[in-house]
Amino acid sequence: MKKSTKFGIIAAIAAMVAAPLVPSAASAAPSPTGLSHGVGAHHGVGHGAQPHAAPTKSGPTSIAYVEVNNDQLANVGRYTLANGANAFDVAIIFAANINWDGTKAVLYNNENVQRTLDDAATQIRPLQAKGIKVSLSILGNHQGAGIANFPTQAAASDFAAQVSATVAKYGLDGVDLDDEYSDYGANGTPQPNQQSIGWLISALRADMPGKLISFYDIGPASSALASSSSTIGSQLDYAWNPYYGSYSAPSIPGLGKDRLSAAAVDIQNTSQSTAVSLATRTKADGYGVFMTYNLPDGDVSPYVSSLTQVLYGQAASYH
Repeated sequence: MKKSTKFGIIAAIAAMVAAPLVPSAASAAPSPTGLSHGVGAHHGVGHGAQPHAAPTKSGPTSIAYVEVNNDQLANVGRYTLANGANAFDVAIIFAANINWDGTKAVLYNNENVQRTLDDAATQIRPLQAKGIKVSLSILGNHQGAGIANFPTQAAASDFAAQVSATVAKYGLDGVDLDDEYSDYGANGTPQPNQQSIGWLISALRADMPGKLISFYDIGPASSALASSSSTIGSQLDYAWNPYYGSYSAPSIPGLGKDRLSAAAVDIQNTSQSTAVSLATRTKADGYGVFMTYNLPDGDVSPYVSSLTQVLYGQAASYH
């Protein structure tokens, strides 16, 4: 999907782009739906023995986007902290598309996204077995369809049903919404409206209770959410700054700082010193999420470890 390569914004370069869950590798927190995700399986219980809890960590929920056109999603699970906890808590498949079929928005997976989903046994299930949640990112495809221009609530609900069916089919843990590359107005499609993103989030939450819904805070959908009811924002699990190498928290009514990432790090393009500075600010300011993008294949543990030392007080290693 040639449209899916994001470039981080650093300085003047334009960005391309339930519950803070804290899987078994992180401290648990309640989700907005009242559920708790992955609080850690226990093993070896019996005859009065104490349960053996999965390793945990205390600090922000760590997000890792992976460009599956180029890199393997499974690599997210190879990073662990000194005590065995996961370095990353949520892996996001980047990215599926919203296409236009002439009458409505349809969910589309390019061959690399589809291959990742079809290879769930090697790309997804090993992560989930470690307590890492796996979400599917969805963004526009230059065809006029996007998350900000559903003309009716029924249209938004139809697309939400497509998304939830895919999440269920491939055993995913949620969805990430990204309002880029839609080219609103193309192919006779409508311009964005204020209600569209709220309709979609509410429909997704109804279809996927207990699943993750995150938002990459960019585009017309971002502006609509900033002025929406807190009822809408409270249905999200997370939102994050979309501009890599910068620090700026989204402003979404109903979504507290424990569910926000002010930091945005492109692992392949944000300098390590800048990334460490963003991690330091995240901890100091009490934000509950730390978002990274572009985790490559191979071992970049010195970079990852520089972040986990700040966020969790532990080095990370690659196995």
